[in-house]
This record gives sequence, C-alpha cells and structure tokens, in this order.
Amino acid sequence: MTHRGGWILVALSGFVVVVAGAFGTHGLQGHIAPRLIEAFDTGVRYQAWHTLAAMAVLIWRGQQALKGQRAVLWLWGLGMIAFSGSLYLLALTGAHWLGPITPFGGLLLMAGWLTLAWCGWRQRPTD
Repeated sequence: MTHRGGWILVALSGFVVVVAGAFGTHGLQGHIAPRLIEAFDTGVRYQAWHTLAAMAVLIWRGQQALKGQRAVLWLWGLGMIAFSGSLYLLALTGAHWLGPITPFGGLLLMAGWLTLAWCGWRQRPTD
C-alpha cells in the first residue's frame, strides 16, 4: 500500500464512518431492535477510532518508514472490514451467522495494535 493509496483508503473509511453514523442515527431508529442499533453503533465507533489511528500511522510513515507499519495498516483495514462490516450486516440483515466473524475482526484489530507496539519498540531513539 502506497502512502497515496493509504490516504485514499483512510479518507473513504472516514466517509463511511460519517455515512454509517448518520444512517444509524436517522435511518435505523424505529426500524430495527435497539440491540441491533447498539451493534451498528459499535461498528461505527470502532471504525472511527481505527480510521484516526491509521491516519496517525500514515503520518508517522511519512516521517520515518519502519518495518511493520504497513502491516499495522493492513491488519486494521482488514479488522475494520471484518469487525465493523459484520456488525453493520448483522444489524441490517439480522443474519446471526455473521456473529463469528466479528471476534475474528477484533483479533485483527488487536494484532494491529500489537504490531504497532512492535514498530515503536524497534524505532531508534532520535536523541
């Protein structure tokens, strides 16, 4: 993933966060069960936080490219698709078979955070 491609994907993810958040607030109220709206909102919240975190990693990559930063972005990207995407689909379709995909997405998100910690650990001090 290039820096340009990374920024495009982060921008699109941010766009989806805004659209999904508005849809969850204005389009789903009264149409689906409150517990499904909560699941949808959880997907939006996790996607928003990881979009912001990915922006920070892209800025860091622009200043100092380190081994593993790209892996962080991929893990978070796939994790957002699996975690948030499965929650969006679960809320919209009620397809409970999507349930096992959500924790897998969560594991990808966690793996991204651990990979980020590894990148930080490997970063050489600038002093």
